[in-house]
Amino acid sequence: MAYLITHFWPGGTVDQYNATVSAVHPAGGLPEGQIYHAAGPTEGGILITAVWDSKEQADSFVTGKLMASMPIAGGFEGRPEERAAEIVNLQTA
Repeated sequence: MAYLITHFWPGGTVDQYNATVSAVHPAGGLPEGQIYHAAGPTEGGILITAVWDSKEQADSFVTGKLMASMPIAGGFEGRPEERAAEIVNLQTA
């Protein structure tokens, strides 16, 4: 079942986002199992949303790649505020 995860990095900047993504995502694409990625600045930080093929793939990336790579020079610091859910409805254009 598809899995939705959001990360909010309080105080995060677009430059920190770009540094982090370039360090943890493969060049020109998404990590294996990630089918959607969107991010942008919002009041107080950066909000990132990703859709994964499964919870297991999301968990593997977050613990085994993202957090294991921290700290990243010029990237985010600390842990994000995280929300996640099994997807019950996924629509595309």
